[in-house]
Amino acid sequence: MFDPDCLAHGLNRRRHLQTVLLVTVFCATAAPAACAQIDLQKLPPAAQRPVDYKADIQPLFAKHCVRCHGPQKQKGDLRLDTRTGTLKGGLRGPSVIPEKVQTSPLLIAISQLDAELAMPPDDEPLSDDEVGLVRAWIEQGARGPDDSAAAGPKIPWSFHPIVRPAVPANQVAGTLPVDAFIAAKRQPLQVPPSPAADRRTLIRRLFLIMHGLPPTPEQVDEFVNDTAPDAYERLVDRVLASPRYGERWARHWLDVVRFAESNGFETNRVRQGAWPYRDYVIEAFNTDKPYDAFVREQIAGDALGADAATGFLVAGAYDLVKSPDITLTLMQRQDELADIINTTGTAFLGLTLGCARCHEHKFDPVPQQDYYALQAIFAGVNFAPRPFRPRRTASEDQLLASARRDLEQDSAALETLREKSRRTSGGGRALLPKVNEKLNTETFAPIATTAVRMTILATSNGSEPCLDEVEIFDRDGQNVALASAGTRPSASGTLPGYEIHKLAHLNDGRTGNDHSWISSQAGRGWVQLDFPEPRTISRIVWSRDRASRFRDRVATTYRFEARIDSERWQTIAASEDREPFGPDDPEAFLKNLSADDAARARELQTRLASQQARVNELSSGLNAWLGTFSQPEPIHRLHRGDPLQKREVIPPNGLSLRLGPGFPGQLGLSGESPEQERRRKLADWLASPDNPLTPRVMVNRIWHYVFGTGLVETPSDFGGNGALPSHPELLDWLARELIDHGWSLKHIQRQLLLSQTFRQSSAPQAEGLSADATSRYLWRFPPRRLEAEAIRDCILAASGALDLRMGGPGFFLQIVEVDNVYRYFPKEQFGPDEFRRMVYLNRIRQEQDSVFGSFDCPSGNQVTPRRSRSNTPLQALNLFNSPFVLQQAERLATRLEHDAGTTPAAQIRRAFLLLNSREPDTFEIQAATELIQQYGLAAFCRALFNSSEFLFVF
Repeated sequence: MFDPDCLAHGLNRRRHLQTVLLVTVFCATAAPAACAQIDLQKLPPAAQRPVDYKADIQPLFAKHCVRCHGPQKQKGDLRLDTRTGTLKGGLRGPSVIPEKVQTSPLLIAISQLDAELAMPPDDEPLSDDEVGLVRAWIEQGARGPDDSAAAGPKIPWSFHPIVRPAVPANQVAGTLPVDAFIAAKRQPLQVPPSPAADRRTLIRRLFLIMHGLPPTPEQVDEFVNDTAPDAYERLVDRVLASPRYGERWARHWLDVVRFAESNGFETNRVRQGAWPYRDYVIEAFNTDKPYDAFVREQIAGDALGADAATGFLVAGAYDLVKSPDITLTLMQRQDELADIINTTGTAFLGLTLGCARCHEHKFDPVPQQDYYALQAIFAGVNFAPRPFRPRRTASEDQLLASARRDLEQDSAALETLREKSRRTSGGGRALLPKVNEKLNTETFAPIATTAVRMTILATSNGSEPCLDEVEIFDRDGQNVALASAGTRPSASGTLPGYEIHKLAHLNDGRTGNDHSWISSQAGRGWVQLDFPEPRTISRIVWSRDRASRFRDRVATTYRFEARIDSERWQTIAASEDREPFGPDDPEAFLKNLSADDAARARELQTRLASQQARVNELSSGLNAWLGTFSQPEPIHRLHRGDPLQKREVIPPNGLSLRLGPGFPGQLGLSGESPEQERRRKLADWLASPDNPLTPRVMVNRIWHYVFGTGLVETPSDFGGNGALPSHPELLDWLARELIDHGWSLKHIQRQLLLSQTFRQSSAPQAEGLSADATSRYLWRFPPRRLEAEAIRDCILAASGALDLRMGGPGFFLQIVEVDNVYRYFPKEQFGPDEFRRMVYLNRIRQEQDSVFGSFDCPSGNQVTPRRSRSNTPLQALNLFNSPFVLQQAERLATRLEHDAGTTPAAQIRRAFLLLNSREPDTFEIQAATELIQQYGLAAFCRALFNSSEFLFVF
């Protein structure tokens, strides 16, 4: 199941090669000469009896395979629990050759003759008797039944339907089902659970994990002194109801979906309107939005009344610099779609779907066709902002309506004065507004003609003129210029080499720069539209770019002519009918008005500015980075992922594999299905209660963030290259609980937080460390260091500087130098604007905060389902000497003097309560007092910020 070239160089050995189950893969990919040099004298002697495959070999292989990886493996695995798989071996040859011990690579691995090839590498080796049994089996011809059928493809464990397992019997009263499952798995270790944590430790653990903030001393005292039997249950409910909960858990989800607030790549521009998606996620957690709705909205929120949710689709990096090389441009688009597909797969399904972009998935039963079927669903998603308006209250709606009425009335009055000015400058005739890039309308008396020609004599910047569409309307209001109506375009010449600027775009009914015509001559050119039969026309509408993305190349001096007969043309409209083109001067029209009219116009301008600001304030509309949508072109399967090697057309669809009976991947879509319907159908498929992957993946994420490691150690890979669950029955029980309780995430979290497993002490025990050093079987609560965001938030909370304002645009920890290529420089000074929670930080791709970026903080360039936890000198230096920590140490010292006075003992006591939620002991008071007397109170505060007790969850 691995790439043989990688394995031949010793890669990917850490996890999957820890079992004899896959030893044949490794040996089969090693150099043949290595396996040919087996010294038989060094091998344990062969068993001196007939060896039966079913009675002797199969149980032996199962002993060293199934306990680590389970009996069900993926398509393409080499399985030692079948004789056929053992004889077949790897991609470069068999692992066992009947009757030939010296050339059977399996033996050199299991006999530990070569340290590099030894199997299993990190586990106890097979005994001499076991190796001798395998040797005898090979010498006797490796006989056994034909079990080729059993060696065939297997359905991955995670694809099987979720069946609620029976809760194991538990002798301990008052425990929850979670505890029963944990105890059942821990029983073979013969390690008892740890005693319950004390109340101060427990409340601090609860707050740090669920809020990312320490409890206040008052909250600690209230809980410690609450003697009611349900004190802890009520505390958990209060914690889950706090808005701090949503901020904490939203940060986890933003890691999973690669959210950041810049484009990345070389220009790396800030996305000013990305924050609505972040706020949507925070609100979703705080309101306990059902997870199935949460999933649906992020795929198709524009169709479900949750516009901000589609920020998920375009949260990844985006290269806005396009290349004139069509190959590079097409590959850029393929990369954009791959980002959406892969993030959807990892976030919701725990599948690395991106691996099927160029070939069949190597580890999971996902053919290449499935990848492009999903691409056909997302092909209409464009990385771009779109108008967005947050929800308003009823009173705000009334105020907005009133402000808009005032704005409309004053706008009409000002336009009347502008019209008066245009008549004055036009010698009594009203001039049309000056040309613009978005929309220009020419009206004239009806005229019968067979063709219309536009001659351009000058442009706004002297470059080749550009037209994205020319529409010509008859007396019935029909656009007779469309190619679909039989009208043929011609031109003086077309700029060569650009597919998006062809002559055919002039009248194809599509607007925008990507569907436009550009002349081959600088500053001039002509286009002509010939009708299939005479038409009587009265209006022409034309534009350079109706999306207003580009404002260059606008025709400023021009004329429209209609053909009267074969030799004569008549001018029907011209630029002379418009105000002169030039820089915008909002007061230029005042020169043509009387003094009274000019004064009235100035008053209206002032009022309009105020009214527009009021309307903007009430509507809070912005161009938010939530993606735009368009009907996609047909999608082809690409040979080797090469956009220039198109193969058959692939219609939109889900995964072809069956995730349980009655739940196929077919979505009932076709190549003609509307773009939005495609995403809605996929969203329903992802969030279906019959989909076993979606609930399993999410409850595993919750377990991961509560206990530090998921029941599946690879939270975004539930496929063949991922880990198997340590507690499969518990995983399925939680997944079923999620579905049966309305997809409530808080319900699942409550199950975990109320369990004795969560409430036990984290103190080490020799017996437990010996049997399970990583606490995988949860004989204690596994301690761990906080993440970067929680460390910074806790420092601000302790110093009293934390600003708990929620929502809206975020803050920067870098100085932003705006140019074509944005540049970022770390801030050295920090004020109230930087004291918000770090979830509101404008996270810049490829740039890190100078202090906390070193604490394994992801930049958003890729999905981060599980953060690494490094320990580096830079972390210690930043946390001890950085301007931010020095500043907050001074602020904490000031707070201690305010709260506790000038007595060191009182200051120390208050500091320990604020930072560690407990009283200091006698030794700590003595050591801290000496530190304060010698180096000052701020130095003591800095030392506490760097203590393990402050930085870790225990």
